[in-house]
Amino acid sequence: MVRKTIAILLVSAAAACTAPGQDTSARGLSSVHEPVLNRSVFALDVAAPGGIIPPAELARVDGWFRSLGVGYGDSIFVDGPYAETARAQVAELAGNYGMMVRAAAPVTAGMVAPDMVRVVVSRTRVDVAGCPDWSVPSQPNVLNNSMSNFGCALNSNLAAMVADPEDLVHGREGTGVGDAATATKAVTFYRTTPPTGAEGLQDISTKKDKE
Repeated sequence: MVRKTIAILLVSAAAACTAPGQDTSARGLSSVHEPVLNRSVFALDVAAPGGIIPPAELARVDGWFRSLGVGYGDSIFVDGPYAETARAQVAELAGNYGMMVRAAAPVTAGMVAPDMVRVVVSRTRVDVAGCPDWSVPSQPNVLNNSMSNFGCALNSNLAAMVADPEDLVHGREGTGVGDAATATKAVTFYRTTPPTGAEGLQDISTKKDKE
């Protein structure tokens, strides 16, 4: 009878630990504050009769790029029937911002009018929402949850340092070109650099020299 009572108590305790509706999102080692990517698409239609963008329209695109603050992490496309012809002009302009024009523009609203091209800028930014989060006190912690701010520092730093947020979604494709010298540069530097103590300890005095 005693054994049955103990067994019932153990089962009841286990059931209480996994009660329905209980928030278990902070019970593991993974942070509930994860980097989230937000993608915005901007489009500008400019005149391009016969696929040639006039200088005045190129100036519009240049001013538009400056207003958007185009930079690394953005993607630039040219869409429309004359996209192939006008892409070179936009690529030359984008080069002033250290950018390249990519193929296969994303889908945008509306059709491109005749004798027009659409310049598209796709921007991806990464953010960790809700950080810092000190909403839950560290004690008492009867459910053994992670702290509410757990993961905020690491993931926020990752979001701030990543150059191209798209790299968090998928890996970058290789160019097919290998450079053995670049690949072994770090190892070569490590092997050829003499140890810091090879010349012995420096004679350092804490006394001020008399003039």
